[in-house]
Amino acid sequence: MSAAAERFRALHASGCFVMPNAWDGASAALLAREGFAALATSSAAIAWGLGLRDGVAAITREQAVANGGLLARISGLPVNGDLEDGFGPAPEDCAATVEAAIAGGLAGLGIEDTTADPARPIHAFDDAVARIRAAARAAGGRIVLTARADNFLHGRPDLDDTIRRLVAFAETGADVLYAPGLPDMAAIRAVIRAVAPKPVNILLGPRSGPVPLAELAAEGVRRVSVGGALYRRAMGAVVDAAREMRAGMLAAGGASGAEIEGLLPPA
Repeated sequence: MSAAAERFRALHASGCFVMPNAWDGASAALLAREGFAALATSSAAIAWGLGLRDGVAAITREQAVANGGLLARISGLPVNGDLEDGFGPAPEDCAATVEAAIAGGLAGLGIEDTTADPARPIHAFDDAVARIRAAARAAGGRIVLTARADNFLHGRPDLDDTIRRLVAFAETGADVLYAPGLPDMAAIRAVIRAVAPKPVNILLGPRSGPVPLAELAAEGVRRVSVGGALYRRAMGAVVDAAREMRAGMLAAGGASGAEIEGLLPPA
C-alpha cells in the first residue's frame, strides 16, 4: 500500500473528516492550503468541465484517473477517485479500474452500482455484489475501496434494498460504504448501524436539510464528501460576475492570480 493510501485509511479510523471534491490543479491547491486532510474527484465536475453530461459514461477511465493523479500531485494529499460505475458492466471492468487507480497514484476509489443506462440505472443485486467482489479482490488492501449504492439518486427510494446492498458490499470486501441522497438522519443512522464497524461516507448530509458536522460525527459518520457542490458554487460565482458585467460593473474579485500561482509547483 502506498503512503498516501495508508494515510487515507488511517483517517477513517480517527474520527469524522470532510473530503471536499476538487476538479483541477488550482482548486486542489487552494483546498490543500485550507487544511483539508484528503480530497476527492468529482465525476460531475470533470464531465461538465469538458462540456459533457455526468453519469452516462461520457468520460473515460483514463481521463478520470488522470484527473485524480493531477489533484494528488498538486495537493500532496490522499485523493479518492470518483470512478462512477467502474467504467463497464462486468466485474472485470471494475477490477481493471482498481488497477488503473492504483497505478495512477490514487489513495482510494469509489465504484457505484449504477449502469450508465437511464432506462435501467441500477445493477441487479447479484451483479452489483459480484462487481464489488472483483474490485475488492483487485484492491487486495492496496487502496481504499468505497462501494456505493445509488438507489436514492435514481428514483428508487428503497432504504431496505439500499442497506441490503451496502451490507453485501461490506461483507464482500469494501472498505467504506456510501449511499448518497439518504432522506434523513434516521436513514443515515440505519445505514451506519447496518454496516458497522466499517466506515460510512455521507454526501453533504440528509436531503431533509443541513446538519452540523459535529452532529454527523456524533452519529458515527466517518467521512463527508460534497460531490459537485463546490464546482456548482464556482459556476454560480461565474454567473454572478457575468451579470455584474452585463450591468456595466467590471470588478475583478476572487482569488488573485498571484495567490493561485504561489500554490502551484514551478515549471
